[in-house]
Amino acid sequence: MSDSGALLAWLVIRQDDNGNRYRVGRYATRAEAQKVVDSLDDRGHKQLYWVERIGQGSQTATTN
Repeated sequence: MSDSGALLAWLVIRQDDNGNRYRVGRYATRAEAQKVVDSLDDRGHKQLYWVERIGQGSQTATTN
Protein backbone atom coordinates (compact mmCIF):
# COMPACT_ATOMS: atom_id res chain seq x y z
CA MET A 1 0.00 0.00 0.00
CA SER A 2 1.22 3.49 -0.73
CA ASP A 3 0.89 6.44 1.63
CA SER A 4 -2.41 7.39 -0.02
CA GLY A 5 -3.80 3.92 0.66
CA ALA A 6 -4.00 2.91 -3.02
CA LEU A 7 -2.36 -0.31 -4.11
CA LEU A 8 0.09 0.27 -6.96
CA ALA A 9 -0.33 -3.13 -8.55
CA TRP A 10 0.61 -2.30 -12.17
CA LEU A 11 4.17 -2.00 -13.44
CA VAL A 12 5.67 -0.61 -16.63
CA ILE A 13 8.70 -2.68 -17.61
CA ARG A 14 11.36 -1.81 -20.17
CA GLN A 15 13.68 -4.29 -21.85
CA ASP A 16 16.77 -2.95 -23.59
CA ASP A 17 18.65 -4.31 -26.60
CA ASN A 18 20.78 -6.54 -24.34
CA GLY A 19 17.77 -8.20 -22.69
CA ASN A 20 18.12 -6.28 -19.41
CA ARG A 21 14.77 -5.46 -17.80
CA TYR A 22 14.00 -2.39 -15.70
CA ARG A 23 10.95 -1.19 -13.81
CA VAL A 24 9.93 2.20 -15.18
CA GLY A 25 7.19 2.84 -12.60
CA ARG A 26 4.28 1.53 -10.54
CA TYR A 27 0.68 2.60 -11.12
CA ALA A 28 -2.72 2.12 -9.49
CA THR A 29 -4.52 1.09 -12.68
CA ARG A 30 -3.68 -0.75 -15.85
CA ALA A 31 -4.95 2.23 -17.85
CA GLU A 32 -2.45 4.57 -16.16
CA ALA A 33 0.40 2.17 -16.86
CA GLN A 34 -0.67 1.72 -20.48
CA LYS A 35 -0.68 5.52 -20.96
CA VAL A 36 2.98 5.59 -19.92
CA VAL A 37 3.82 2.76 -22.35
CA ASP A 38 1.99 4.57 -25.16
CA SER A 39 3.79 7.82 -24.34
CA LEU A 40 7.20 6.15 -24.43
CA ASP A 41 6.34 4.42 -27.71
CA ASP A 42 5.24 7.76 -29.20
CA ARG A 43 8.67 9.22 -28.40
CA GLY A 44 10.33 6.66 -30.65
CA HIS A 45 12.24 4.74 -28.01
CA LYS A 46 13.72 1.54 -29.43
CA GLN A 47 13.21 -0.60 -26.34
CA LEU A 48 10.40 -3.01 -25.59
CA TYR A 49 7.83 -1.74 -23.05
CA TRP A 50 4.95 -3.59 -21.44
CA VAL A 51 2.43 -3.47 -18.62
CA GLU A 52 2.58 -6.17 -15.97
CA ARG A 53 0.50 -6.77 -12.85
CA ILE A 54 2.56 -7.44 -9.73
CA GLY A 55 2.62 -11.18 -9.10
CA GLN A 56 1.66 -12.12 -12.68
CA GLY A 57 3.44 -12.43 -16.01
CA SER A 58 3.46 -10.03 -18.91
CA GLN A 59 0.06 -8.50 -19.70
CA THR A 60 0.74 -6.27 -22.70
CA ALA A 61 3.88 -5.97 -24.80
CA THR A 62 4.67 -3.36 -27.41
CA THR A 63 7.76 -2.86 -29.53
CA ASN A 64 8.94 0.22 -31.26
